[in-house]
Amino acid sequence: MKITLSQDPSYRETEVIIRCAQADEDILRLVAMLRVYQKKLVGILDGERHLLDVKDVLYIDTADKKTFLYTEKAVYQSALRLYELEETLREWDFLRAGRGAILNFRRVRSVRPELGRRWLVTMDNGEQIWVSRQYAGELKDKLRQVERSIFQ
Repeated sequence: MKITLSQDPSYRETEVIIRCAQADEDILRLVAMLRVYQKKLVGILDGERHLLDVKDVLYIDTADKKTFLYTEKAVYQSALRLYELEETLREWDFLRAGRGAILNFRRVRSVRPELGRRWLVTMDNGEQIWVSRQYAGELKDKLRQVERSIFQ
């Protein structure tokens, strides 16, 4: 793969052009990663609505029928339900951790299998989240994808 960076102060905005013979899975994943930097979520904190970059969200969970977005700096409430966020964020490497939680796979620091086929995930900020055995398969699939992409 050839990568070229062209800088010019006269450019009005950043443009990314991918030239390829065919858009395979790796190319589509690269496009999805680039789009995550443009994706925003609305989080409510102290009555104010904040625009959050998707890449800054560590994980999302529910409590008392409310949905919360966790970043390194704060916890925001979302007007969307967990299943709505899951559908919206799937292409940006968010995955189910349990019945009431979704985690941002790009913000995972480490994973460790535990008893009962559950996994303990440590996020970038050191917080730990349990992935239930029901959703452990999806986590293992993501790990395999990463391993395969490293050795290609």
